[in-house]
Amino acid sequence: MFQNGTPVLTYHKLGPRPNGVRIKGLYLSDKLFARQLSELRTAGFETPPLSAMFPAGEVSQRNIALTFDDGYANVLRYGLRPLADNKYHAIQFIVADCIGKFNQWDQSTGEADERLMGAAEIREWLAAGHEIGSHSLTHPFLTRISRAQAREEISASKKILEDLFGRTVKYFCYPYGDWNNEICNLVIAAGYKAAFTTNPGVNAMDDLPYTLKRFTARYPSRSLKAVWSRLHGYRDHH
Repeated sequence: MFQNGTPVLTYHKLGPRPNGVRIKGLYLSDKLFARQLSELRTAGFETPPLSAMFPAGEVSQRNIALTFDDGYANVLRYGLRPLADNKYHAIQFIVADCIGKFNQWDQSTGEADERLMGAAEIREWLAAGHEIGSHSLTHPFLTRISRAQAREEISASKKILEDLFGRTVKYFCYPYGDWNNEICNLVIAAGYKAAFTTNPGVNAMDDLPYTLKRFTARYPSRSLKAVWSRLHGYRDHH
């Protein structure tokens, strides 16, 4: 299935899982993360800059993108070493109004608090050769708020990140994977080059760059063998 386009993997939190976590699958141990990257490296996968793949980059049977949603500090702590060991690059999608705070959008569901990267930590992430993108201002369901609010979430977050870190922010990630055509048009109008959903699948050259598909990297088994079985199952049923 990976040979039919460019795959993107989604991660959220790395390292030990604290007590009180509701969605346990959003955590991945640092050992399992390192093992996954090692297996991808052994299989010959590369992680060129996103601009080389999206939008309409050259499709290679050995290109893959690694993405992290929300900007958790534990990704910096547990992710930098295995990424460097495998010469891999990744992008973190930052919730611009929550830099240095916690995952406040989860509080109403009773989810455990997890610290988000501060500005200095994001600069460390960038200095290591990785990228950042926008995950909105406050992580809302964009289709459930007014058009004016959605426009602000999408465009203001881009400006805040660019002003803080002196980098052009080219990529957007829809919070909760929540989007429709109107939201997509706001992302385009804000000047992003591409945007990521939570829809599973690989990305072909002729796919719309504002509805890019991703596989969430949370598995019940202890190795990436589970990935291959899931992908084959997805391919066989679609």
